Amino acid sequence: MASSQNPFWLRFLPTSVRTKIKCRPNLLKVLSNTAWLFSDKILRMGVGLFVSVWIARYLGPEDFGLFSFGIAFVSLLGALSTLGLPGVVVRDIVSDPKSRLETLGSSFVLQIMGGITAFALLLILIPIFRPNDRSAINVVAIIGLTLLFKASESIKYWFESQVQSKYVVWAENAVFVSIAAAKIGLILVGASLFAFVWITLIEGVITAVLLFAMYEWVGGRITAWRFSIACAKTLLNHSWPLILSGLAVMVYMRIDQIMLGQMLNDKAVGIYTAAVRVSEAWYFIPVAIVGSVFPALLDAKKTSEALYLEQFQKLYDFLVMIALAVAIPVTFLADQIVGTLFGAEYQEAGIILSIHIWTALFVFLGVASGRWFLVENRQFLAFQRVCIGMVINIALNWVLIPKYGGVGAAVATLISQAVAALLVDVTHKETRLMFRMKLRACLLTRAFRVQYST
Repeated sequence: MASSQNPFWLRFLPTSVRTKIKCRPNLLKVLSNTAWLFSDKILRMGVGLFVSVWIARYLGPEDFGLFSFGIAFVSLLGALSTLGLPGVVVRDIVSDPKSRLETLGSSFVLQIMGGITAFALLLILIPIFRPNDRSAINVVAIIGLTLLFKASESIKYWFESQVQSKYVVWAENAVFVSIAAAKIGLILVGASLFAFVWITLIEGVITAVLLFAMYEWVGGRITAWRFSIACAKTLLNHSWPLILSGLAVMVYMRIDQIMLGQMLNDKAVGIYTAAVRVSEAWYFIPVAIVGSVFPALLDAKKTSEALYLEQFQKLYDFLVMIALAVAIPVTFLADQIVGTLFGAEYQEAGIILSIHIWTALFVFLGVASGRWFLVENRQFLAFQRVCIGMVINIALNWVLIPKYGGVGAAVATLISQAVAALLVDVTHKETRLMFRMKLRACLLTRAFRVQYST
């Protein structure tokens, strides 16, 4: 008989499946957490894409391109504001629950400092990149203020460590739906570009407030958090390679938009961003799945190395199948998708989308393997991998954008993602096993016998 604590969706499963799942409480907890994350991201993908498309059509390629440039520029320093702490904090809370208040308090203070530093750097860099473009400087400065509120994400780390992401989903979705409605209202009243810029900042502020309120509501006490210099040093000692990795990731995820804006114009950025919005809409899938199974992977590591690696292989297999299920149909329907969503002004984005969508395969693998680097405490290897991808992306963008525009940027991103998420693994002894596991997943076959040993 189902307990009152069982999630409501369990009753809709076949009896045989329901019985097996109910006997495995840890699996049930992971599936429930994943379901909440998926519901959050699906809502964001659906409503977010709808509103984003409407804004793109309303603003037109040039203003939409400037707006997208501002978001991309701020994203470059987003990793500095979080200091690479998300995975480290979750890992430390799971490994040492008794020190959770000290871990949360120390990470919170560190991220406040990181947000201030990141915002200051934005104010220094944007006049250098766009010295005579007052609009671009103002857009970046306003959106950049959101970095000051990133410290609230310490709450998310706590809920993730407890596999209770539903509370974060409630808070963030309440804000998301309200802001989406406000953006639609701005379109209907004929608001200017800067109205959308300001509401981006407002969304960040309200989200931070609600996250803290949700933590207090479930019984947490922020006043109980404790800052410790020793704990802060330990966190930074483990996260500094992830800070650099995060910066490098954002560079090679967003540098294409920055370089298009610098080397061509904002219209090119707008058209390219239209394709990227559709392509990246699917990236929530690996984040939700990997985030939910991460505590289980940590437990498996403690139990058995073979079990731990077998679970990683299953994760790779599953993510690759999902990525292919997305990439193949989008490739053939890219022109129709862009035409239907964005209109004739953005038609050039079709071919860009048909290329860029294949980055999903390597992004999915990269998200999963990123947790392997964290569990194995090989953050510096992760940093090296990302740096190689970043350098390749910048170099290819520099060569391809002047001749091929957005298409060249998409090709550069795809190649750099493939190198960083898969091919670089061959170059290190510690990661060759991961390469074989990923290759096995990509080939959709069990023919490659992976020996779970180092």
